[in-house]
Amino acid sequence: MQHFIVIGNPINHSKSPAIHHAFADSAGLDICYQRQFCPDDQGSFEAVVSAFFAGGGVGANVTLPFKEIAHQLCQHTGAMSNDAKMAGAVNTLMMRDGKLYGDNTDGRGLVADLISQNVDLTHKKIAILGAGGATRGAILPLLSHGAHLAIYNRTLTKAEQLVQDFDHPNLSAHSLDELQHTTRFDVIINATSATTTGQSLDFGRITADFAYDMMYGKPSAFLAHFAKQGARTSDGYGMLIHQAKLAFELWTGASIDLDQVTLPD
Repeated sequence: MQHFIVIGNPINHSKSPAIHHAFADSAGLDICYQRQFCPDDQGSFEAVVSAFFAGGGVGANVTLPFKEIAHQLCQHTGAMSNDAKMAGAVNTLMMRDGKLYGDNTDGRGLVADLISQNVDLTHKKIAILGAGGATRGAILPLLSHGAHLAIYNRTLTKAEQLVQDFDHPNLSAHSLDELQHTTRFDVIINATSATTTGQSLDFGRITADFAYDMMYGKPSAFLAHFAKQGARTSDGYGMLIHQAKLAFELWTGASIDLDQVTLPD
């Protein structure tokens, strides 16, 4: 039996065990995947990771608030994928050639979910709201699929810093105030925490064909706003599934067909 965990704080809400056990059932693999609570400090996180892999663990997912700490750990003691390096965060850990290896499957999971919903990204105008970790993780995968990406954030300097870090001709930074101008996008993505916190966002006069909220499980004023305009909408549950699928395939070498998987609601 192969052992896996998801490390977080809080962690009781995580759907990862049910999702990964569903993947294992479809692939005919015998696994044990558990939630692992961790005190919110670097030393505790490093101790949990070390003990898990020393005990023969195969793979660990990392969720809030430890993704940046996982990145630092891999940076100092192991290796990372390019996605993880550019995201500044790690959500997937494993051992590779005797060293800790970190990946970030969040952004690729977002892109995979958009593509699964027949959203074309090539040469399309895409707006992303927010300039935090969720946006940073999504930039490289979106640009890699040919998107023209505009980052909107309350603090313009944070968006400008991302543009500087990625240094790509199809990436631009804007203040949220600019949403007051009439602008049409093919896709608009909410990467802020507004849906979870209940914070209100002013979407101004912006319109879009497709609206995507990275959050899931709660009513989204963002999605409701664009649905009223006639846009197609989606929450981030599919992103959760796809990022988990990428991690599972990385760990096990299995190929998962989501059409053959009975997933939790």
